[in-house]
Amino acid sequence: MQIKLENPLLLSKVIELISNLVMEVKFKIDSSGMSVVAIDPANVAMVRFFLSKNAFSQFDLGNAKQEIWGVNLEDLKKILRRVGIKSSLILKREENRLNIEMPDKIKRNFTLNLIDVKSEDKEMPNLEFGARVEMNSVDLIDAVEDCAVVADACSFIIENNNFIIEAKNLNSAKSEFSGDEVKIKAENCRARYSVEYLEKFIKGSKLCDKTILNFANDHPLRIDLNIENMELNFILAPRVESED
Repeated sequence: MQIKLENPLLLSKVIELISNLVMEVKFKIDSSGMSVVAIDPANVAMVRFFLSKNAFSQFDLGNAKQEIWGVNLEDLKKILRRVGIKSSLILKREENRLNIEMPDKIKRNFTLNLIDVKSEDKEMPNLEFGARVEMNSVDLIDAVEDCAVVADACSFIIENNNFIIEAKNLNSAKSEFSGDEVKIKAENCRARYSVEYLEKFIKGSKLCDKTILNFANDHPLRIDLNIENMELNFILAPRVESED
């Protein structure tokens, strides 16, 4: 099998994001495209990445219906950092190795040893949410970074059709958005989340203009990032009040 990306820089950035949560993953390649679903070692966060077949200029599975590549993300990340602005990326499996070509002015080649990732196949859970907020990614990034200055957890609050991101400790930080500034479809609710994890997730928000947040009272948070031919989703368990 052989697949080819003409603009692999986005893939490189996404792999770097996922590597902040997990070290080893299974890449699944089938007729729909390439995907990864993984849970972090602390069982606090989950990530899903999907890159559509349409993103590839060449997508040949050969006789296989599906390929599974067990990969150490730290190793893959280092290789993908070598991708040039004008480079394309060709991935081809050869037995227990992944052959990685970067055609440019010169043809560069890497091999990555595939590993046995001992984890069960996972799917994103089908959760119900009482709140859906769509907002400018830059505003979310600023609000979370404000909270990081004063505390290690922050609250996402829907109150009277306003969306509030707030952190309180000895000091406090608060960002409030009206329905005129963000798209809110929600009932009043409140949930708290780890700022450390949110800071990892919002790096993905830098890849697109809009970020979608789904949550409910003391309920997991799901962040949806949609880019052309690509989906990136995060789920984060809530923090309970007694942890302060």
